Amino acid sequence: MSLINVLDLIGTFVFAISGTLAAREKKLDIFGAIFVASVTAIGGGTTRDSILGATPVFWIMDPNYLIIITAAVAFSVLFKKIVAQLRTTLFLFDTLGIGVFTFIGTQKAMLLGVPPVICIVMGTFTAVLGGVIRDTLCNDVPLIFREEIYATACLVGGSVFVILHQFNIDDTICTWTCITTVIGIRLLAIKYHLTLPKLD
Repeated sequence: MSLINVLDLIGTFVFAISGTLAAREKKLDIFGAIFVASVTAIGGGTTRDSILGATPVFWIMDPNYLIIITAAVAFSVLFKKIVAQLRTTLFLFDTLGIGVFTFIGTQKAMLLGVPPVICIVMGTFTAVLGGVIRDTLCNDVPLIFREEIYATACLVGGSVFVILHQFNIDDTICTWTCITTVIGIRLLAIKYHLTLPKLD
């Protein structure tokens, strides 16, 4: 298993935890928690594959994703005090996760031969759409629409990947430049409280 695959599963685990926490705040039952955790973790990739016609979608071919999601829900329920104390760690893994998911989505779309701008959109969908679905199901305004530089970081990271690839830069450099760009923008935005302009 490659490093990217490992990071992908770690991102899935953390996204599933965030979905479980959202479900707990809304006092959903265990089925609701598993459902919300699942759409948070794999909703973006599922939407991407469905739009691109890449079927069966990725998690159907690899049951590890469902195992990871189930483990994340169980961990969140059984060790909720520990999870509450790991907010900073989970944030860092979440940030790493969106970087990896952006790369995976952008690369998959590129391999399927779609136009570069659509590759960037698919990378962003992979990273953020699960969270949008989570917040919508929980009757909240999605986080990316009201605060924080989140989707913007993914758009920039995906754009960097596509541009470097157009210049035939080594795949490893393209990959890690994309991921680190997303992570860097996200961390800088949090540190300096950067947000997009709001509509009055």
